[in-house]
Amino acid sequence: MPSEEEIRAQLTQIAYPGSKHDIVTLGLIGNIGIRDGTVVVHLRTTNAREQVLQHLRARITAALSSTAGVEQVQVHISGQQAQPHTPQARPLKAPTVVPGVQRIIAVASGKGGVGKSTVAVNLSLALGALGKTVGLLDADVYGPSIPLMMGTQAVPRAGHNKKIYPVEQHGISLISMGLFVDDTSPVIWRGPIVMGIIRQFLRDVIWGELEYLIVDLPPGTGDIALTLAQEVPLNGGVVVTTPQDVALLDVRRGIAMFKQVQVPILGIIENMSLFICPECNHQEEIFGRGGAKKTGLPVLGEVPLVEDVRLGGDRGDPLILANPDHPVSQEFRAIAQRVMAADEFTVQRQGQSMH
Repeated sequence: MPSEEEIRAQLTQIAYPGSKHDIVTLGLIGNIGIRDGTVVVHLRTTNAREQVLQHLRARITAALSSTAGVEQVQVHISGQQAQPHTPQARPLKAPTVVPGVQRIIAVASGKGGVGKSTVAVNLSLALGALGKTVGLLDADVYGPSIPLMMGTQAVPRAGHNKKIYPVEQHGISLISMGLFVDDTSPVIWRGPIVMGIIRQFLRDVIWGELEYLIVDLPPGTGDIALTLAQEVPLNGGVVVTTPQDVALLDVRRGIAMFKQVQVPILGIIENMSLFICPECNHQEEIFGRGGAKKTGLPVLGEVPLVEDVRLGGDRGDPLILANPDHPVSQEFRAIAQRVMAADEFTVQRQGQSMH
């Protein structure tokens, strides 16, 4: 059996959601009891919300259950009746939480300006071109640019029981705050209101039968991205970066966020990996190249910086549709295939770990 000091050392690896500090440093861990293969951890509630406490309970249980000699983990939360938790009792991510949706893949970046939404759009269309039924949820509420890139201003129509239907565009089911506000209306809502909107997009949208729902997360690792990653049964994450080191500094925070909330990272996409001159096809590595490989993640693809991608996004006619034979279109289809392969591998690995 591990000692109390060893248990506390393990718990220092668990950061409090939205904080740089761990739960031990913040004083959230009280007494720790160890006896006959059972570890009892007392977690102080402070003013944390119930969903945060349950998230921490799951993290503590998962971290200690894998420790040699530990057969059972109990997390007692102050003010609540003690409830034993074993590894078998740990809640699993159920893909049926969003009715009809088989797999939910999040596209994230540690910072803005790396082309994350452009990647999300083209990845969705590439999956559709491969015969998959796909939905696209624009969770970047403060900067909803996906309707422009997809070339639609349609308003989602109402269904029964206050449900709404997504807009169908280019064969993709789409929902975005940009479909409900005009281009000049600033979105200045606080986090709780924004999260309420995201929950409605997930639970009150009649998505139908989808094989993949791509979620375009807002840039950074703030409250919106972190809470969404905690609450939504994400089956995998895709990280987007550009080659230069300053982008990699921030993108590592996005990687850490996925790891913190136990979302499998399918790989990383290096956008703007090199510039191709439209006149002479000369290639120039203006942002450097190969930065994505420094993260240690599987590289799903390297997308060059070409003017046609920007023009297609501005016109609402994405390059993968306007010119399917373009090298960048071919690269996005290859990325989609690698995403599907990585997701399938994750499914198989999770299935093996449950037996």
